[in-house]
Amino acid sequence: MEMTSFDHQQFLREFWQKKPLLIRNPWKSWSNPLEPDELAGLACESEVESRLVTLAADNWELKHGPLAESQFGRLGRAPWTLLVQAVDHHVPSVAALLEPFRFIPNWRVDDVMVSYATDGGGVGPHFDQYDVFLVQGLGKRLWQLGATCGPDAELLSHDDLRLLANFEATEEWLLEPGDILYVPPRVAHNGIAVGDDCMTYSVGFRAPSRTELITDLAEAVAADLEDDDRYSDPNLTAQDNPGEISPEAIEHLLGMVAERMLDRDAFTRWFAGYSTTPKRPEISWQPDDPFAVDDVRRILAEPAQLLRNPASRFAFVRQESGSVLLAVDGHCFDCAGETTSFAERLAGQERVSVGPDASEPTVELITILLNQGSVAFDEED
Repeated sequence: MEMTSFDHQQFLREFWQKKPLLIRNPWKSWSNPLEPDELAGLACESEVESRLVTLAADNWELKHGPLAESQFGRLGRAPWTLLVQAVDHHVPSVAALLEPFRFIPNWRVDDVMVSYATDGGGVGPHFDQYDVFLVQGLGKRLWQLGATCGPDAELLSHDDLRLLANFEATEEWLLEPGDILYVPPRVAHNGIAVGDDCMTYSVGFRAPSRTELITDLAEAVAADLEDDDRYSDPNLTAQDNPGEISPEAIEHLLGMVAERMLDRDAFTRWFAGYSTTPKRPEISWQPDDPFAVDDVRRILAEPAQLLRNPASRFAFVRQESGSVLLAVDGHCFDCAGETTSFAERLAGQERVSVGPDASEPTVELITILLNQGSVAFDEED
């Protein structure tokens, strides 16, 4: 899909993580990428994360999927909303919806959640901890926006839904197919379907918390440490008060921790892997028949197109040596020479051309990625 009237630079300068923006149908030609029945079918599958939110007599109820197909015939007339996560991992036409938003770094992209709602349906007033582009795909939805919420925002007492107790709308817009609403983190918002067959595509972004970063990094660092790497004080002198922890001891202990936690190269490798870990790592995309290097070399005797798995995550980091650290689905690969250019293209493009001139290290890397299920050859070639 292609946009014709959206200034990326102006958006980043004036709106990104600053204030909401309504973008009236900027598409060259908008068409809804997924039918409601197809979305319902995904919600019935065990490997797909889905939720059903119903509202009856001011009572919100949430049911987690997978949903039985018969569930939809028993919903009655009360407003309801179906939410399906990471639809871009399963439907190429929905994955294509991410392309116009690639001016945001790939490692920040989370997924495309798709919602379907009947008249009056929604998930209630809430706020998110991340940026989101709300693309209206089908039907109409009224969006109400409120204030930016702080950590002390009062929530309704609900076990499953984080709904605001005191939501006051300060702006509202009616979105029609192709319209987009950008909502920054922590801005209160409430979407209400106007009429049936309302579909919204939520392009969400990731924002790791400081707690998540420190916890995961500490676990990764600790896994590589030797238990006999211990505190020592060969130059210890007698203290006036044995109950004191001396400044020298504090400095030494802090240094032991900081030396490992603040190792930039180790942090870079860890974060590259951390940020590309798949959203659903328990799902295997590996091919039934593994590839051997010779198999790949035979395929590349003629130019071929390599396609990235929409469920996979790719990123790279430039190294001072001129090489590149490529991260794919949580695994890191050191790339040098001709493989450097290949790694950069693979991290930035959905489709990469490869031919018989590919170096041996590049062919070996492709073989590994094929067997991970991170890439595949275009079968139409």
